[in-house]
Amino acid sequence: MIAVKDLAYVRYGAPDLDVMERFLVDFGLQRSARTECALYMRACCDLPFVHVTEKTEANREIGFGLLAQGHDDLISIANTLGTPVHDNPEPGGGLRVRCFDPAGFRVDILYGQASVGLLPRRDPIELNAAVGRRRYGKTVRVSPTPSAVMRLGHIGLMVPDFASSLAFYRDLLGMKPSDDYFAGPPTNVVASFMHCGLGATYTDHHTIAVITARDGVARFDHSAFEVVDLDDVMQGNQYLKSKGYRHSWGVGRHVQGSQIFDYWRDPYGNKIEHWTDGDLVNDDSPTGLAPMSETELWQWAPPLLPEFFQPAGADEEHREPQA
Repeated sequence: MIAVKDLAYVRYGAPDLDVMERFLVDFGLQRSARTECALYMRACCDLPFVHVTEKTEANREIGFGLLAQGHDDLISIANTLGTPVHDNPEPGGGLRVRCFDPAGFRVDILYGQASVGLLPRRDPIELNAAVGRRRYGKTVRVSPTPSAVMRLGHIGLMVPDFASSLAFYRDLLGMKPSDDYFAGPPTNVVASFMHCGLGATYTDHHTIAVITARDGVARFDHSAFEVVDLDDVMQGNQYLKSKGYRHSWGVGRHVQGSQIFDYWRDPYGNKIEHWTDGDLVNDDSPTGLAPMSETELWQWAPPLLPEFFQPAGADEEHREPQA
């Protein structure tokens, strides 16, 4: 077992890279590189890209990349899987081990990618709460622009065999459950929000969520990108609305993980999230257990509509913005 330290990127397939790029720029990403068959988009962090779209005949949810803590971890996972370590041919280079999880998602484990430096962004806005005011002699002024996406924070995986997928991420990649959901008796766990197992080091409440797919079809539920702060969530919300993109749910605050969230659909129906203000946990944090229910998804939020649970392409294969 090794311990991965974070997500690197998420990987989709789509028939039109121009359509996807326009949306992702409006969502708050910037082009890092593009070829005839792939589009690489970066965030404000120093990773070479956080979202890749391969050109395919139809929309596909392909897989994602994870960052190994060190070279020895990469060698260890390669030996365990019986898979070679090879030079990474994509932007940033470094070394890569490629495998497939039990649900069929392509999982790249990387080490040694080159840093591309940070992109400029504004500082988080200090809040003048009723108690503990902090912003003295300063005003708040934000512009009608896309959110500043800082990084890829987590992905939700719908899987046909929950037990085997859970074991893959827990026993092979060292991930730990932060919160579990059960259906029926508490022993029947059907979803797990998992963090990177970094010992005493605090990390995101969940990097991967493994969720039982009731229809038995493996797919992404969503990919989630951290933005600067609450104003940045709302700024992105208004900007994407002005462009006519399809909203899914939000703005609200989750229960498990506590993130303030806002969900959208890309032009091919993939659910994609802006979020901020998530919980941090470590391996000493207790694992929560709660019944699977819609009310466990939010502390406050607009009404949750059936659209939120539809897979990509359930109502249409491709939807251009209306404005």
